[in-house]
Amino acid sequence: VKDLIRAVEPFGVGGSTLRAALSRMVTAGDLRRADTVYGLSDRLLARQRRQDDSVHPRTRAWSGDWEMVVITATGRGPAERAELRARLTALRLAELREGVWLRPANLLRSLPDDLEVVAQHYMARPGRPGPELAAELWALGGWAARSRALLTHIGRANRPADRLTGFAAVVRHLLTDPVLPPELLPPDWPGAELRSAYAAYQGELADTVPQNRLRT
Repeated sequence: VKDLIRAVEPFGVGGSTLRAALSRMVTAGDLRRADTVYGLSDRLLARQRRQDDSVHPRTRAWSGDWEMVVITATGRGPAERAELRARLTALRLAELREGVWLRPANLLRSLPDDLEVVAQHYMARPGRPGPELAAELWALGGWAARSRALLTHIGRANRPADRLTGFAAVVRHLLTDPVLPPELLPPDWPGAELRSAYAAYQGELADTVPQNRLRT
């Protein structure tokens, strides 16, 4: 853990605190330990992939089609409904009305196979103007305002710990970006600027923080 201790010292984290945190993460199943090597759990690797996708989303030119997911399952409890809503939101879909979810078909990704058990998937072309529908489905003005506030904050942050917490907020915010095609975005959309700032910060950390596997 020596290399990691040196890496986190600028953030005000001591060795004993780090070791205690690693131990808790192993107990919680967030890290796996084999002899002297720590590795991220499948759950954290999946979260890392989602974060990577939020910084570098894979998109294609938009043809005007929209993905539509219609929930067909009935008799589900509140916990199951909440879990499904969270999954669909993570897939960057938005709910037009109860049980009907939409988004422009501009993402290079397929929907999970197990969604077929509870929903049906279609391609559609709504009769309403795309920008009008997008503005109803997502709070684009609020997302943009929060992005600009974050850009201001990280631009002023100098201490490593402040930058770390600031960019942690950035990546959480990027996870909520609907990643709309340019045709549907308001003017001066700050998504690309926020992604560029986070990518630059990742470059800052790359030479100091070990990635994926931690040796004692």
